[in-house]
Amino acid sequence: MGQKIDGSLIRALTCDVFGTVVDWHAGIIEEGLRLEKTMKLDVDWDSFALAWRFCYQSNLNRIQDGELPWMDLDELNRMVLDELLLEFKITGLDESGKEHLNNVWHRLKPWPDSVDGITRLRKKFSVLTLSNGDVALMTDVAQYGKLPWSHILSAASVKHYKPSKEVYQMAVDFLKLRPEQILMVAAHEYDLRAARAVGFKTAFVRRPLEYGVKSSPVVKATFRFIKNSSFNFVVNGFNDLADQLGC
Repeated sequence: MGQKIDGSLIRALTCDVFGTVVDWHAGIIEEGLRLEKTMKLDVDWDSFALAWRFCYQSNLNRIQDGELPWMDLDELNRMVLDELLLEFKITGLDESGKEHLNNVWHRLKPWPDSVDGITRLRKKFSVLTLSNGDVALMTDVAQYGKLPWSHILSAASVKHYKPSKEVYQMAVDFLKLRPEQILMVAAHEYDLRAARAVGFKTAFVRRPLEYGVKSSPVVKATFRFIKNSSFNFVVNGFNDLADQLGC
């Protein structure tokens, strides 16, 4: 298990958003089911949502490796969406409809504990986003879900995507803190390991439903769900983290 730390040493929390704070999987499925009410569609929206997420992640890696030019998350999601509409044989959407579907990433609901937990944490700490979504996207997500961030930080500001070290260093520079005074909060192990390499403390948030109730063990293993780890905190949501940090 990770080494427990004195919460008084922490000055700020930087938080991943998609999957950690908001439920992208359920949001995409809900949007798909709304489409079915107005269009003749027969789509496995669970598989569609997972494919959108996995293709997005693989293309982030291609951007980082220089195989694709830089693009922000909306552009990247749209590129993937156009491919998925063909793959899943979804026809009949005009350009406005496609843009509305792509913007589902701006309209995602928080997990039930997110707003209350972040509100509690803000009584003691600065609590910021540290997301691959750009500032406009993160602002929309915050407004839609009434997420009470102290500040919004985006990887797009340095034209790198997590887990590149430049993203975490940006947060250090913005906050004017030592890395060990910052706690990275995420539901994804790769994000936390990269933050820890820069010197951050780390909190793993268990989100067992991030990929839906039907996700196979293979899907879950792809994102390396953990029970025990070397992270400083392993929690069951933001209220649990607030409890452990004395908020």
